[in-house]
Amino acid sequence: MARYKGPRVRISRRFGIPIFGPSKYLDRRNYPPGVHGPKSRRKLTDYGMGLVEKQKLRYFYGLMEKQFRGVYEKALKRRGVTGEQMLQILETRLDNVVFHLGFGTTRAGARQMVNHGHITVNGRKATIPSFALKVNDVIVVKSNTVSRQMATKALELSTSRSVPDWLSLGKDEFKGTVMRVPTREEINPIANEQAVVEFYSR
Repeated sequence: MARYKGPRVRISRRFGIPIFGPSKYLDRRNYPPGVHGPKSRRKLTDYGMGLVEKQKLRYFYGLMEKQFRGVYEKALKRRGVTGEQMLQILETRLDNVVFHLGFGTTRAGARQMVNHGHITVNGRKATIPSFALKVNDVIVVKSNTVSRQMATKALELSTSRSVPDWLSLGKDEFKGTVMRVPTREEINPIANEQAVVEFYSR
């Protein structure tokens, strides 16, 4: 599966937020990259602002453009507010839930766990990171030594992150359950999802 492999700090500096997790480098240089340093930039148009918000979400969840466009189109067909539906689709992806449960220290790490077959959903092997989870779905780390060692290490490193209320975690069983669909307030997005919807609806 295609994924972004370029410089991550550069992306975080472009948007002024730690897209890929905390970065000390971002604290030292909290201005966009480029040879001109922290000089003022041109004011963005409405189109430019929508593009920035879209890129924030896309990099945050680790999706390529075609995949992200697919999420928008899927949200458009659902009942309710399109922006909120889009966020819920992104949040309930298998790789994102594995990250939230603490089985992966980063979303990229969680995606790799899924790709390599270390995760099961409702007792069946799941290797597709974009797998859409539903309420009452049960996510379990495989019981083999390698899978459990990876999950144990990740859980130890993830103690500073709390598991969202819409998920339940059984650390001893290496098991998580989707209790309900998250609300927008619980997701607390890093970007303005309405600007993303307006960007795509042009």
